Amino acid sequence: MMGTLRGLRSVHEPRQVPPEVEKLNYAIRLPGGVSCVGTARSAVRSLVTRHDLGELSDTAALAVSELVACAHWFTPDKEMMLKIRWQFGALRIVVYDQHPLHSSPEVSEECRRRRSRGMWLLAAAVGTCGGDWGLTPVMTSAGGSKSWALLPG
Repeated sequence: MMGTLRGLRSVHEPRQVPPEVEKLNYAIRLPGGVSCVGTARSAVRSLVTRHDLGELSDTAALAVSELVACAHWFTPDKEMMLKIRWQFGALRIVVYDQHPLHSSPEVSEECRRRRSRGMWLLAAAVGTCGGDWGLTPVMTSAGGSKSWALLPG
């Protein structure tokens, strides 16, 4: 699995979304280091539960754990940004890291493939609930990567 965009599961009946869900939109700066995985997991679990999405709590916690752990593996001890948001009927979890630019598009693609292979647990968990995930370079002069998971509500 390479983290390509796939369609979300179809929903036959629109779900009534509590007003608290619509307000779920946070950005958390993580200082880097191994402890960020636990911090991110706890924060996401708490936010998802607080905004009446408790049924997504376990999958969201696993997803953020995998995203932050992978970002740490490829950019050890570098600051990261975690964003969590409810939008268009889905929970969106995004991690931005400071992965350096590569010397060529070929090297960049090989790095993306390596990172994607390491996300097999994320792919399985997100796929089970009909969600999606991906990884892409951030288009800045300093580099960086954006990895994300999308969990339908």
